[in-house]
Amino acid sequence: MASDQERFTAEAEGFRRELLAHCYRMAGSAHDAEDLVQETYLRAWRSYAGFEGRASMRSWLYKIATNVCLKALQPRSIRLLPSGLAGPYDGPDRPPHPAAADEVAWLEPLPDAWIAPPADDPAAVVVERESLRLALIASLQHLPARQRAILILREVLAFSAAETAEILDTTTAAVKSGLQRARARLDELRPESSGELLEPTDHRARALLDAYIAAFERSDAGLLEQVLRKDATLEATPFRDWQAGRASCVHMLGTYVLGTPGDWQMIATTANGQPAAVVYRRDAEGAPRADGVVVLSPTATGVSRVIKFHDPALVAAFGLPDVRGH
Repeated sequence: MASDQERFTAEAEGFRRELLAHCYRMAGSAHDAEDLVQETYLRAWRSYAGFEGRASMRSWLYKIATNVCLKALQPRSIRLLPSGLAGPYDGPDRPPHPAAADEVAWLEPLPDAWIAPPADDPAAVVVERESLRLALIASLQHLPARQRAILILREVLAFSAAETAEILDTTTAAVKSGLQRARARLDELRPESSGELLEPTDHRARALLDAYIAAFERSDAGLLEQVLRKDATLEATPFRDWQAGRASCVHMLGTYVLGTPGDWQMIATTANGQPAAVVYRRDAEGAPRADGVVVLSPTATGVSRVIKFHDPALVAAFGLPDVRGH
């Protein structure tokens, strides 16, 4: 006869991937999401004896996870991208200007491998990608935490108003009101459409990613011009300044970033349902050392947005070493 621990594991473990995605949408940090899911399962195990199947295992776990997230988010500032701080930089030419270490909590990318749904469910794959796009995650962070939870539970996870009220220990009327306010705020935050994003499996998206990688590895600003749309934007954490327009983006990269051929190495991957690359930069001894992750927004007419997360610690989340063999 199975023990309580075995029954709990059998019933609960199948939801870990989607709970990780849920906690990431709430927190905007892959590493925080991991910790929040661990806390969710710890609390669920402690309460399992009293569960008794009064609700579905899925809704019960989401109730615990959502409340774990809400409690964790109370004392924290929201996670941002540079474009969430101010408009594009239009001052005198200067190198990228970083924010102070404790000034801003930055958004983090989420490796697709962490939350990949079954390959035999293509519809689920597309929905998952769309609900994890960086633009949406960045916008969600500007909502009050409970509104964020309501919108995610109702519109991403398709819980009913009554189920959402049960998860949040509130009324159906409060859920409907909160959802209305969240939608209105999200409409205000949503940037103007710059073309529908290509799926990362689309050959055109992969071609754009390959060309972007080649431009860096060859230090070829001209190739970057071919990759980026005329209205492209470029931002990189932890730098406050960001650029709008292909000319500004290429100038910034060509003048301050590209360096010489061989300075950069990139490995193609996917993050947030978008083409991405893990980035290495040669150090003074010539070793390719972890530098961060870059995520692209590919459209049929070129890359509309480049977001570089300059955090070497992120490379490990993509299963790669701090120093690449060379």
